[in-house]
Amino acid sequence: MKVEQISIFIENKSGRLAEITQILGEAGINIRALSLADTSDFGILRLIVDNVEKAKTVLKERGFTVNKTEVVAVEVPDSPGGLSTILQTLDAGQINVEYMYAFVERCGGNAVIIFRFDETDKAISVLKAKNFSILKGERLYEI
Repeated sequence: MKVEQISIFIENKSGRLAEITQILGEAGINIRALSLADTSDFGILRLIVDNVEKAKTVLKERGFTVNKTEVVAVEVPDSPGGLSTILQTLDAGQINVEYMYAFVERCGGNAVIIFRFDETDKAISVLKAKNFSILKGERLYEI
């Protein structure tokens, strides 16, 4: 139920993002979802890719600092209040959301949100108990 994500630390300067996407493209790695957060000096690019180990290898070979983390992909009703319902469920279970970002495609009538939690296993249990659909990594590459 957990999805592997890579985080790349990049200098906040022109061309670095283009360089990363070119490296991955040349290696035949497909980016399925992404999030970019920045400060004045550096950024953190978080990616869901179809081949985590290969992505880590090719980026490290080019001098990038790359980490692998686990996130959770949850189907969220694509209707007013859909995200609020999930967040209220997590709050009731005392689960902290460290960050989240949207997946680029819809899954049926639902949207897909990528979550990073401080207690991933507990979050999965809380969401499953309320019948939220949690997607496996392999499914993200098929959508």
